[in-house]
Amino acid sequence: MSTVNPQPLWRPDPERIAQARVTKFQAWASARYGAPADGGYPALHRWSVDELDTFWEAVTEWFDVRFSTPCARVLGDRSMPGAQWFPGATLNYAEHALRAAATRADEPALLHVDETHEPRPVTWAELRGQVGSLAAELRALGVRPGDRVSGYLPNIPQAVVALLAAAAVGAVWTSCAPDFGARSVLDRFQQVEPVVLFTVDGYRYGGKEHDRRETVAELRRELPTLRAVVHIPLLGTDAPEGALNWSDLTEADTEPVFEQVPFDHPLWVLYSSGTTGLPKAIVQSQGGILVEHLKQLGLHCDLGPEDRFFWYTSTGWMMWNFLVSGLLTGTTVVLYDGSPGYPDTGAQWRIAERTGATLFGTSAAYVMACRKAGVHPARDADLSRVRCVATTGSPLPPDGFRWLHDEVRDDLWIASVSGGTDVCSCFAGGVPTLPVHIGELQAPALGTDLQSWDPHGDPVIDEVGELVVTNPMPSMPIRFWNDPDGSRYHDSYFDMYPGVWRHGDWITVTSRGSVIIHGRSDSTLNRQGVRMGSADIYEAVERLPEIKESLVIGVEQPDGGYWMPLFVHLAPGATLDDDLLTRIKRTIRDQLSPRHVPDEVIEVPAVPHTLTGKRIEVPVKRLLQGTPLDKAVNAGSIDDVSLLHFYEDLARKRR
Repeated sequence: MSTVNPQPLWRPDPERIAQARVTKFQAWASARYGAPADGGYPALHRWSVDELDTFWEAVTEWFDVRFSTPCARVLGDRSMPGAQWFPGATLNYAEHALRAAATRADEPALLHVDETHEPRPVTWAELRGQVGSLAAELRALGVRPGDRVSGYLPNIPQAVVALLAAAAVGAVWTSCAPDFGARSVLDRFQQVEPVVLFTVDGYRYGGKEHDRRETVAELRRELPTLRAVVHIPLLGTDAPEGALNWSDLTEADTEPVFEQVPFDHPLWVLYSSGTTGLPKAIVQSQGGILVEHLKQLGLHCDLGPEDRFFWYTSTGWMMWNFLVSGLLTGTTVVLYDGSPGYPDTGAQWRIAERTGATLFGTSAAYVMACRKAGVHPARDADLSRVRCVATTGSPLPPDGFRWLHDEVRDDLWIASVSGGTDVCSCFAGGVPTLPVHIGELQAPALGTDLQSWDPHGDPVIDEVGELVVTNPMPSMPIRFWNDPDGSRYHDSYFDMYPGVWRHGDWITVTSRGSVIIHGRSDSTLNRQGVRMGSADIYEAVERLPEIKESLVIGVEQPDGGYWMPLFVHLAPGATLDDDLLTRIKRTIRDQLSPRHVPDEVIEVPAVPHTLTGKRIEVPVKRLLQGTPLDKAVNAGSIDDVSLLHFYEDLARKRR
């Protein structure tokens, strides 16, 4: 992909730049903290990484972070891993998330939408009262700071209440979506040994009810540390024996009591996709998440009290935690529980309309599915309130940018963002004051010294390299659970470049400061010394209308050779005939590189994904190299394990 300066797809107008919160922050930080007054975002970003301590101090003052005990300094130790943020300070995340109740009690904090598409509000006063009541009940159950509280819940208001109540008590929250099977949930929850489990009896998806009571019973049997189970009757069933009723715990409308905890006190545990071995149990802190999310949501997403924030997600993905943090900026958060494509592919756009969403976040895959299905969002829905469409999960292909621009609005801010569960935030993504170039993320995030490095550890511009972060971020993990000597944490990010975070993505930092994501570096295609990210292949191949989805793997052979098959899941009615084969190969040759034309194109019934929707490349590569399935992949982390037998059989036939 060329990084020579093309014309941008979109530029913010002067009024939008002037009104952006990041513009106002820069002017204020210039007067108060010596930030550069001129030079716009690039100058502010440079200052934010050069003067890291000062920048984060400015963020806490700008957003009025309430320290009940002040810090001695911003950064006690800046080495990675192990950076010490705001040592000595105490605060509470939930207290900040509920602050708007004081001035906007009767306005909606949450809008809950299910497959009926009828929004139901929860006011700030109701949210605060339920959190207060549940926090008091958790304390009565003996839950203390540091205890783990778990949720097997869909994206419903009760999940938000439970998270905030746990945080108010100083407990550590962790959640899985109810479409996760028992083994997947236990692989996660057994690591952290929860004392309370919030569950539903089932959920609705795609117009059908899915009963989960047997799974809940299995979780109760296999989690011996549980002191209490709380039943939420989403499908209307009675609480099982020994379980508490949600309504009994939340009806008191109690003023919350917020435990003041150290800045680095654990807030929640998130899990890596864990395609091999147990998922990494990633611990992030109350203070680190608070300040990182205030920066990301308030400055990069430009969210405030007048906004409505909708991101399609589930409680098993970090984007749900990020969505809940919209409350920190006083924003109304839209919770959608159901299928993204029910009753048809364009459903999410109508939800954005019905809820008055100003920032609509979704996956790149959903955007491309809408394009292929011939959806016309602006024709079929009133999207006049949507200022920004943000995408993540995988790189948004150039055709996705063009489609959003043409089919939603030509004056639309398109924010393709990239980060990770590991930091529960974005390394690079949206900036409301910068232009948008097709196929590119606008810029690295404030306070994030994002660089592209070659194998020698030298930064490169306009060339593909490893995504690294050379200074600490407050939301980096404080540790992994069950990693007493820190070795698993160290080996996950710091083994290649000591003291520098290596994320495992191939990126290009362009000479104009934007960022291009090429896919995971651990699944890079390396042909005759020329490296290419799998995302580049997918973007080219999946433009063809016959290709629903694809998976490309580069396999080193024992004889020193290199086998590169492309697996294709065809659209209904399509046939992998000689004509389609020729067009697939010609597309890759003409648009990318003759070296990366696949050795074989193989039709598959579907492409396997992690439970959070990412294509799995490395486990498939291991299967093709002959690794047994139980060693190559953690079956509980895959959406459909049966799909992997195809690759097992193929490896057997090739021996």
